[in-house]
Amino acid sequence: METTVSPPGPGAIEASVDAFLAYALAEKGRAKLTVEAYARDLAEFTGFAAAHGASTPAQVKRATITLYLLGLRRRGVAPSTVARRLAAIRGWTGFLLQEGLISDDPALDVAPGRRPRPLPEALSVAEVERLLAQPTGEGPQVLRDRAILELLYAAGLRVSELVSLDVGDVRLDSEYVRCLGKGGKERIVPIGTRSVRAVSRYLALARPGLAGRARRSPALFLNRGGRRLSRQSVWKLIQECARRAGIRGRLGPHSLRHSFATHLLEGGADLRSVQEMLGHANVTTTQIYTHVTPGRLREL
Repeated sequence: METTVSPPGPGAIEASVDAFLAYALAEKGRAKLTVEAYARDLAEFTGFAAAHGASTPAQVKRATITLYLLGLRRRGVAPSTVARRLAAIRGWTGFLLQEGLISDDPALDVAPGRRPRPLPEALSVAEVERLLAQPTGEGPQVLRDRAILELLYAAGLRVSELVSLDVGDVRLDSEYVRCLGKGGKERIVPIGTRSVRAVSRYLALARPGLAGRARRSPALFLNRGGRRLSRQSVWKLIQECARRAGIRGRLGPHSLRHSFATHLLEGGADLRSVQEMLGHANVTTTQIYTHVTPGRLREL
């Protein structure tokens, strides 16, 4: 059965919605409950569209849909609900395009948007100092742990990047570390005197003992069995040091990376330089990590 829609005019949006719902039920075989959900979602959207000057399907623009979704997110509507309502709108506009009532689909490139993932709070400089001071003593594992903490903060490394480092990746004479980030992208990050000193002492006084007789491993950081240190071991190290330092909250390796970026930016570092050191493909990701305001981003 061919579906027909009333031509544009008074009530054209409502008529086109009714035709779409009939089409979804009869020809697309959508479940009755699904079509009822479409009807509720589209009733709200078309009411919003009408209030913003769209009385015909052709007057519904991409901006109309974007403003509607933005309003939902500002009201705290769940991301799954926002996505469901956009799916209903897309179904309707796709139908409009198929029926020749519009020449372009305004919902085609509209994304529902995602709730940003919560980032760890940046530690203060004083808290970082307390954390880095926790490995005390001169034993092999203490020297290793001190080098790990210093390097994580000095270079802003991901934990996966840290445990993947080989001895040859750290150039102590030139004070930089070479690491492979996401997608196998290589980057060079400068490190400071403190981390150079900590890694130097670890390499000279601790790593040979940890390696034991199995000295073939190229890994920079080794466990007591002479094998490459795991990500879980680094997590446990930071949790324990945070507990001893009296720092509350859920801390992990990423907390030091986040603090590294935040402290650099607060100290006047250029955003693009921080982006390169973090290994971000897009500067907007760096903006999120460092809480840069849009105004500050434009200025930079």
